[in-house]
Amino acid sequence: MTTILGILNITDDSFFDGGKYLEPAAAIAQARALAADGAAVLDIGAASSNPDSKGVAPAVEVARLTAVLPALAGIPLSIDTFSPPVQRWSLGQGVAYLNDIQGFPDPSLYPALAASSAMLIVMHSVQERGAATRIDVPPHEIMDRLFRFFDARVAALEAAGIARGRLILDPGMGFFLGTNPETSFTVLRRLADLKQRFALPLLVSVSRKSFLRRLAGRDAVGAGAVSLAAELFAIRQGADYIRTHAPGPLKDALLLEKTLGDPA
Repeated sequence: MTTILGILNITDDSFFDGGKYLEPAAAIAQARALAADGAAVLDIGAASSNPDSKGVAPAVEVARLTAVLPALAGIPLSIDTFSPPVQRWSLGQGVAYLNDIQGFPDPSLYPALAASSAMLIVMHSVQERGAATRIDVPPHEIMDRLFRFFDARVAALEAAGIARGRLILDPGMGFFLGTNPETSFTVLRRLADLKQRFALPLLVSVSRKSFLRRLAGRDAVGAGAVSLAAELFAIRQGADYIRTHAPGPLKDALLLEKTLGDPA
């Protein structure tokens, strides 16, 4: 069964919806709309991580989240942040998931992670630290990089007392894998190899990303259809979680596939 994470950006510089949900009332309304459309989890980010993002102080991230989270009681929440102070704060709020684009590189955080019950989305990114950058990674190199990264990071987290069953692997997509679109396509094609090697759930987030926009010749607004097609492909390759701006179309597509797959 696929778990859908709805993307909620409480930012002013996210590539698709920056500024749209910066005001708490707008963010809360969008959160509820995403849940109503089929998002089982809300993935909330208060600091953008695209290559052109400006950076946000931890205190600003926390202030943005504090204005929204109390109104979303009862909805499973994931906090998308690579700031250790914000991660510690989020764990204190009892969130269901913590999502780190750096894959939790800071050992000083591990005791807090081990003491929590949150599921951990361990993401790979070629820049290793900070927001995405524009680095060229040849497609033929990317799978070895992914294997080495997850071998080391999963081992480190387990050694710190974090149960393996709490880990979800995200290979990263788009600029998190490099500027070459074929690098992202290579990883999509080989998701099953990641699943076989680590025997852990996979999360894929391709929604409206640049490599899909470039392929389809669409802007971010017009990239809904190609994003949905890529999400369905990822699921067929073994993705367990899909992080998306548009949970409704994905939920409907999965319902249709399930219906067509059931015998009459």
